[in-house]
Amino acid sequence: MNIAALQTFVTIVDTGSLVRAAQRLNVTQSTVTARLKTLEDTLGQPLLNRHKSGATLTPAGTRFLRYARIMTGLWRQARYETALPSGLASVCTLGCDPELWHGPGRAFFNGVVEGHPEMAVAVKQAGPQELETWLNEGMVDVIVTYAAVARGNQTVHPLPAEELVLYSTRADSPIDADPLYVFVDHGLDFRRQHDEAYHHAGVARISFDSSWWSLQHILSRGGSAYLPRALAGPYQRSGRLIERTDAPVFTRKKNLVVNDVVARNWDWFGPLAARLAEPVTTDQSQIR
Repeated sequence: MNIAALQTFVTIVDTGSLVRAAQRLNVTQSTVTARLKTLEDTLGQPLLNRHKSGATLTPAGTRFLRYARIMTGLWRQARYETALPSGLASVCTLGCDPELWHGPGRAFFNGVVEGHPEMAVAVKQAGPQELETWLNEGMVDVIVTYAAVARGNQTVHPLPAEELVLYSTRADSPIDADPLYVFVDHGLDFRRQHDEAYHHAGVARISFDSSWWSLQHILSRGGSAYLPRALAGPYQRSGRLIERTDAPVFTRKKNLVVNDVVARNWDWFGPLAARLAEPVTTDQSQIR
């Protein structure tokens, strides 16, 4: 099957129209149309409904999309591995939630890069749903995520729960009603726990959905926020942040999920996953 036609089909779906797909692929619209027709003729089914406003999937196109993503993902992986320079035997593609890079994401990366010089490593960031899709479609081999859903040929390795701790730039900042408090959205479970613990505190004036942005904000402007210990710990040790030990500590589950078919050839994966699963006593990003 023509890889270019598959890639064109996926691009049309992602962009929503043949015109935008042509722009992204840097080809003419007639080329996009011809590739799509070739693919539909090969399958004997229309894959897209064309409208003035764009293109939508037919029932056959919806069923075929998953396989098209898998095939194009495998093609990209095959091209990457085939082009590896001398001395590199294979590649590990890691998908990581941006919130988990400071901790298990970087720890896994360091464990592979520093412990296995024969491996090439590619890192992609995304949220939980996209990471799950990438793993299912073979675009990544391993994900570090808050979700814990495993499909066939996948294994979930639970990691130590992430501790969300109240940090402040001032020792005298109030716990319940700090006017400089920054709310960090760490997900539904955190929001519920936070609401129960601080139901009298009112609504924070400033909020972020990124721990890193929140950290940079309070470091530059002052204030307090609930941040992952793995991220904020170094700033506490350097004296730039103070841990409010009188405030409640919340937790969030973390997981390492792997494609077992790929990991079957990695004799190093099991020991590294076991080390990452150990209770955290130091900065996990330093694990080798």
